[in-house]
Amino acid sequence: MRHIILPAMVAATAFAGFMGAQIAQSSSGASAQVATPATNFGDETVSPNPIVVELFTSQGCSSCPPADMLASRLAKDSSLLVISRPVTYWDRLGWKDTLAREDNTQLQRTYAGKGKAGSGVYTPQMIVNGGGGAVGSREGDVRSLVRLAKNTNGPVIEAGRDETGSVIVTISGQSRYMAGVSLLALSSSETVQVGRGENGGRRLHYTNVVKSERNLGSWDGTSMRITLSGKDMNVAGADKYAIIVQRPGAGAIVGAKLLDI
Repeated sequence: MRHIILPAMVAATAFAGFMGAQIAQSSSGASAQVATPATNFGDETVSPNPIVVELFTSQGCSSCPPADMLASRLAKDSSLLVISRPVTYWDRLGWKDTLAREDNTQLQRTYAGKGKAGSGVYTPQMIVNGGGGAVGSREGDVRSLVRLAKNTNGPVIEAGRDETGSVIVTISGQSRYMAGVSLLALSSSETVQVGRGENGGRRLHYTNVVKSERNLGSWDGTSMRITLSGKDMNVAGADKYAIIVQRPGAGAIVGAKLLDI
């Protein structure tokens, strides 16, 4: 059974329903000092950014476990960056999601407000590169969105460590648009024994769960250098970190990199 609530504009306590989503259109470590040259097409730069797949899920959603398992499979593809974003709006069904963040709920509502294919506030849902969405357990629909996103242009993102041990992130390219830069702290694997609710008694597994998210500033289409301290890379419960470059207002994700250093 798939869960749905109305978009954010209605109320935080929106009711559950049922929804079918119709699908339409909808990196590697290097020197911290020197960016790899990229091919320029018009006003943007083609780069080897992974496709970002965001899964909105909940421990209180009986139809979510198949999507959680799909996220685990997709995460094995190095061309994808899969991010699990547990939401809060099913907590009232008898079990409070232990991984949910209100920021995830608000982001999904913002995506829904754009009215793109597969949009809405429901679980499970996968959003690809901040654009079109699909029911998160429908692998064929999700992979169709990934194929459509393959030619997305964006900046080159590189990362390395300097002599002090700080992580240096360099974002380069040529573009006329502005985009926000965020650091996501992720837990690569979480297992939860659900005590009550629709999944009561089940042991559920989650992949690349967001533990924190920090705004690092704005990329203006020219070269940008960011220094991340040891504290930035030491978030409780996180064992991996990713950079996301996304257009304002939860727009298109134009760049991403897992900081595998």
